[in-house]
Amino acid sequence: MNMEVSECLKEWEDLIVDYKRLETINKEYATKLEEVGELQASCFKELNHQKYRMSIITNALKRLEKKGHTKDERIANLEKEIMKRKAMLHEIEATLPKQNSLYLKIILGNVNVSILNKNDKFKYKDEYEKFKLILSAIAFVLAVANLYIDFRPLQLILIFLLVWYYCTLTIRESILKVNGSRIKGWWRLHHFISTVVAGILLIWPQNESWEEFKHTFMWFIAYISVVQYMQFRYQSGVLYRLKALGARHNMDITIEGFHSWMWRGLSYLLPFLFGGYIFQLYIAYTLYHLSYNPDATWQVPYLAVLFLTLHVCNTYTIFNTMYKKNHLRGALKLRYKLRAIAYRLSNEIAELDQKWRQNKFEPKQD
Repeated sequence: MNMEVSECLKEWEDLIVDYKRLETINKEYATKLEEVGELQASCFKELNHQKYRMSIITNALKRLEKKGHTKDERIANLEKEIMKRKAMLHEIEATLPKQNSLYLKIILGNVNVSILNKNDKFKYKDEYEKFKLILSAIAFVLAVANLYIDFRPLQLILIFLLVWYYCTLTIRESILKVNGSRIKGWWRLHHFISTVVAGILLIWPQNESWEEFKHTFMWFIAYISVVQYMQFRYQSGVLYRLKALGARHNMDITIEGFHSWMWRGLSYLLPFLFGGYIFQLYIAYTLYHLSYNPDATWQVPYLAVLFLTLHVCNTYTIFNTMYKKNHLRGALKLRYKLRAIAYRLSNEIAELDQKWRQNKFEPKQD
């Protein structure tokens, strides 16, 4: 497109006007950012103040209980109110940026990975779930291919994929944890141990022990990939229903195991989970016997111990979760968390309804 000099000058003048508007918007943006920082600092201060005063009250109640003070209706109501307040503070805390964990500081440094926009948090969580699902499908295809094709580079591709997959999961889950996800305990440690397992498998030389073990391992990866897909479908449905009812946090994610919220319709999934854990025990047993082979390298006994650890901890976590689910105090805490969420949602709905009524019945100006 050919332009005359006069037209170029006119376009430049128009662009100057647009740039001035951009400058105004940018100044307002910078001002808002400073205000956000000040508001965040104020929120942290008030939040810590609430926690400190509540800890004083809680400790005072505990001392009264130790002294044999009779728990009357006032104390019982106060304990319930404290539970509700803790749930509300947790919701407030989820909207504020958090410090990186030690692991993230080692990997990423002091880069702030807090996502303040709620929609961006959901997008990141959904990308995490899709990432797990896609990589599980790829691992299944590669495992089945390795069962029928004896090609060392193809085996290394699968094992390297597992190393990269679990390393990436540990980083992504740490970022999710900073942004309000409630994954914790064994389910995070599980991925760190799995990273170590995959790393040791990657440097296992191609000897007689590997040749005897590789088909068992490929069957295990194929089976676990199918179970992970089943878990993803089941857990996604359960989480969707619970989040719609306000009973679960929106940043909760699917996990490679069993958690307290997975009770409804779980009977068909539990046998497959236990099957995977028994498979881990079988692999540990197989590796233990392979460790007596003359050509067995150090990788064999180390992997036997790690697979046995995965089996024991996974099995213990399931039974421990089932026991805690029936614990009355845990149920009571959950009840008041739900009440706090319901209370907050009802206030938001009331405000929206009031605004809608004002807009609807406000007289229109000609």
